[in-house]
Amino acid sequence: MNTLDGKRILVTGALGQIGSELVHGLRRRYGKDLVVASDIRYAPPEESQEMEPFAYVDCTNETQISEAIRRWDVGTVFHLASLLSAAAEAKPHVAWNLNMGGLYRVLEIARENNLAVFFPSSIGAFGPSTPSVKTPQDTIQRPTTIYGVTKVAGELLCDYYFQRFGVDTRGVRYPGLISHIAPPGGGTTDYAVDIFYEAIRHGRYTCFLSAETRLDMMYMPDALDAAIDLMAADADRLVHRNAFNVTGMSFTPEELTSEIRKHLPRFEIDYQIDPVRQAIADSWPDSLDDSAARAEWDWSPRYDLPMMVEDMLRQLEVKLSAGDGAGVKGNTR
Repeated sequence: MNTLDGKRILVTGALGQIGSELVHGLRRRYGKDLVVASDIRYAPPEESQEMEPFAYVDCTNETQISEAIRRWDVGTVFHLASLLSAAAEAKPHVAWNLNMGGLYRVLEIARENNLAVFFPSSIGAFGPSTPSVKTPQDTIQRPTTIYGVTKVAGELLCDYYFQRFGVDTRGVRYPGLISHIAPPGGGTTDYAVDIFYEAIRHGRYTCFLSAETRLDMMYMPDALDAAIDLMAADADRLVHRNAFNVTGMSFTPEELTSEIRKHLPRFEIDYQIDPVRQAIADSWPDSLDDSAARAEWDWSPRYDLPMMVEDMLRQLEVKLSAGDGAGVKGNTR
């Protein structure tokens, strides 16, 4: 990665679900001064010092991107700025402008300045005609959401810029991401984060997906490792470069509930299906085949379902108790 030559890393969308944690993960590996956070929003006052160095960047504005790259002498961009699945369905025109327009601008600037680019794709890049169990690395991609359309187009655009212009583009297809730090960001898999907050605060949760909806998931520490490790990998080993399937676990809301009840036995769940998010979830794979990532850059997740649940509950109980006094109500561990 260009950072190894002393260049800096720019993270767009740094205040989002992945970015807020990826910035800190990159700084742990490469040093605080070599990682510049950027977003269209400013961090809250209590967090602003932690995000420095910080640049205000609107990824629909090519001038702002270019100025940040020149000012900070950037060699690598982790381009995370995007609108997520459910939010994108509500504003498809905004999603296209940000998700595709932003990526195109970043890739053009990367071509002109010899930058490396990380672009996260998603299980949303698949659709109802995709094989749903152990979805192959190379398979049919006919998504039925604007979010998915932008992710497929983004994968292809990154491939094009590598093949046509030699831009060092790399990326993974993330499943649903679960974090005890970042709040939900408008995604279809957000139930798997919300459920922990509600289990601790109230001892019950109303889920917007059906009990049997199986989806691929990953704990955030593994998601950060996937991004950082792929960008540091030996380029000569990479056959696919972009859109690597990566996965950590696959479960249904009912299976997640059962695992939570091992720690909070009185936890209750009911279901009020959101037709929009249920339709999105039904179009996505149950599980992914990540053998290409394992073979080409030694990908291996650390967390399975029991380990993730135990850590989420432990971390959130501390966080919520410190933040608002909300410990476990009506439950026993």
